[in-house]
Amino acid sequence: MQSPSSLVDLQPVAAMPGAVDPPAEPDHIVDIHVGEPVRINVRMDGRVHRGLQSTGDLSVVPAGVTARWDMGAAADALLLKLSPSLVEEVAGGLGLNRSRARLLPALVVRDPHIVHLSHVLKAERDSGYANGCLFIEGIGYAVAARLLCRQANTPLRPTVCSRELPLWRLRRVREYIDAHLDRDLSLAELARVAGFSVSHFKPLFRRTVGVPVHRYVVEQRVERARNLILQGGRSMAEVALEAGFTHQSHMARWVRRTLGITPAELAAFRP
Repeated sequence: MQSPSSLVDLQPVAAMPGAVDPPAEPDHIVDIHVGEPVRINVRMDGRVHRGLQSTGDLSVVPAGVTARWDMGAAADALLLKLSPSLVEEVAGGLGLNRSRARLLPALVVRDPHIVHLSHVLKAERDSGYANGCLFIEGIGYAVAARLLCRQANTPLRPTVCSRELPLWRLRRVREYIDAHLDRDLSLAELARVAGFSVSHFKPLFRRTVGVPVHRYVVEQRVERARNLILQGGRSMAEVALEAGFTHQSHMARWVRRTLGITPAELAAFRP
């Protein structure tokens, strides 16, 4: 299934032994090795790496940069694609000037945090992107922030202060979410409604509401599903779509996790 976001995507790749010359991409590529250890020879942007590549090793191929890979055996990898606009947005939130708002080439480095996030995103892809744009974009922003912090010479601190969203802005966002709950909402969309950049909106929303944007939207969908189920007159599939879930099983999983009962058990409480 195609990723619902144009800002971040993930592609599993099985490469055969021998040389591979992928074309330059318009997006930044984070290549994460997930298979058995493989001896490789990589050339990119004047850099060369020869040696063993193990599970969890990652390389960063910036947008517009080409790399040549020569594998001694078949290799399995996850290719995480981050749009330049997403990276620039994250850099702005970290207080970086425009000249540093880009990813730099990196060959065979390790970052357990990014590896964990990539596997979370792979599970989301395998589920058919059940959680939608808000979820995968949130992971993409986290990966970009991690990479920018790694390549910085000094520790970076977000420019967002400890204040909260003004109540009138929060009310506007909540009303917008409620009115468009059956759609696949995005971080950029909600940040625009709030009048902030995404990098500022995410922590401000969490500090004000107490949960991340994605979790708040899911909880609102569960509440709408609960009300629709108790009203009756609709199939569970219809309820799932009206509440904004991608499918009935996705709704059932979140209803059970949030309310502690299944949709069918909830239906038994109808008046």
